[in-house]
Amino acid sequence: MSVCFIGHREIDKTENLIKKLRETIINLIKTGESIFYFGSKSAFDDLALKIITEIKEECPHIKRVYVRSAFQYIDKFYEEYLSNFYEETYFPLKLENAGKCSYVERNYEMIDKSTYCVFYYNENYVPTNRVSGTKIAYDYAKKKCKKIINLYK
Repeated sequence: MSVCFIGHREIDKTENLIKKLRETIINLIKTGESIFYFGSKSAFDDLALKIITEIKEECPHIKRVYVRSAFQYIDKFYEEYLSNFYEETYFPLKLENAGKCSYVERNYEMIDKSTYCVFYYNENYVPTNRVSGTKIAYDYAKKKCKKIINLYK
């Protein structure tokens, strides 16, 4: 039973969002979810990781997993650094030759492994210099009939 978090790089970090995210995570843990997947470069991921890390003090059985979209091989020092935040990290082999699309493929990996996908997705958000990775992931999760929780608004 697992959950992934995907959201925009920039978010409106309000007390209401923090409260809704905390309540969502606690409810998911109560239903048996225990593995939480994270990517990187997202303010939403950072917020979710912070909240789960706080909750982990009361629920030590939950597991935080960082799915890397870069650095197929990491040295001992980087692995030790990551172990301060995550119980596990890995690089999906299918990303080996993904190039610029590695973060999209990484998000697909997290979605495929998850029962629930918790998003911070604003359908009106349009990045100026790239395609929205969050939109791509959201559309993929819908196509895969995943249980989606969107905490935007």
